[in-house]
Amino acid sequence: MWTDPASVEDVALQQLQNVATLPWIKGLAVMPDVHYGKGATVGSVIAMQGAVCPAAVGVDIGCGMSAVKTSLTANDLPGDLSRLRSKIEAAIPVGRGMHADPVDPGRLHGFATGGWEDFWSRFEGVADAVQFREDRATKQMGTLGGGNHHLELSFDSIGSVWLTLHSGSRNIGKELAEHHIGIAQKLPHNQGLVDRDLAVFVSDTPQMTAYRNDLYWAQEYAKYNRAIMMGLLKDVIRREFKKAKPTFEAEVSCHHNYVAEERYEGMDLLVTRKGAIRAGSGDLGIIPGSMGTATYIVKGLGNEKAFNSASHGAGRRMSRNAAKKRFSTQDLEDQTRGVECRKDSGVVDEIPGAYKPIEQVMEHQRDLVEVVAKLKQFICVKG
Repeated sequence: MWTDPASVEDVALQQLQNVATLPWIKGLAVMPDVHYGKGATVGSVIAMQGAVCPAAVGVDIGCGMSAVKTSLTANDLPGDLSRLRSKIEAAIPVGRGMHADPVDPGRLHGFATGGWEDFWSRFEGVADAVQFREDRATKQMGTLGGGNHHLELSFDSIGSVWLTLHSGSRNIGKELAEHHIGIAQKLPHNQGLVDRDLAVFVSDTPQMTAYRNDLYWAQEYAKYNRAIMMGLLKDVIRREFKKAKPTFEAEVSCHHNYVAEERYEGMDLLVTRKGAIRAGSGDLGIIPGSMGTATYIVKGLGNEKAFNSASHGAGRRMSRNAAKKRFSTQDLEDQTRGVECRKDSGVVDEIPGAYKPIEQVMEHQRDLVEVVAKLKQFICVKG
């Protein structure tokens, strides 16, 4: 556990203990942003042999982040940032919004379209339960969503502008996850578990094969979703800063709700990261705070005790309902001063005070990652 156990809420500790009782488990690494989730905590890395727990992946399959450093600096920015935020929100639907027509990735500058047709052709092979969602899935491709999903423009320590975004597999990933959790809960080997939400699929069964097929498709959907949003965002930046002729460095991208096949201590394991990123030696990752604090670009140190992982963010320290009861829109304004963002009651549950201090979270994982860049947002788009 990469945090003080006393700081972990009792219900989350109980979930960790529940996970440890699963007969297939070979290891559990608890990240510093750990907090209560469905079945398994957010901020946990679970390594199992011959089994996968869908709830230990999370319902937003493939959720993750992307970041790009630009050639822009503070000197290139306008005095009023509200127009730029409005242009971004017009280009990238947020909340439950979707595009009127599917985005053609061929029109996005620099977007690698190889594999795009094959990806969509494989939709026919995912669960029948979601086949009627194809139209919605195509129109939600390249959209942000709500909750803690965000899109930000930030400065690094030398004043360079970065683009970052956080999103996942949208509604299609959620429905696939819930479909398979429901199937797993009915399987004979999952009867009598300490928590029915910890139901697993085991290797060499048709249920596991079907789940992994849909899981990997949804992870790919999430990756494409972020890539298209980044393409749309770059287009906005190019239009709004024509004189500066902005250029963009290579993209950093990482999942933090996913499954990977990895080998530890001579064992082939299925490693689920729910609210955790891969931090193998040299792996680049992104660890955001909240809508008023810092985001870190990091490089993994390859700590195998943590299954080569690190936290995915600051982690909530209170529920959304608790945050709405405790904080006001005035509190939100105070805590996001200097950031061009929504400051209305609809995002009070995302207030920085509802999250753990990101600096403290980073301190707890100094043996997991090293900091490459520290970013501070000046525009934050929320769903």
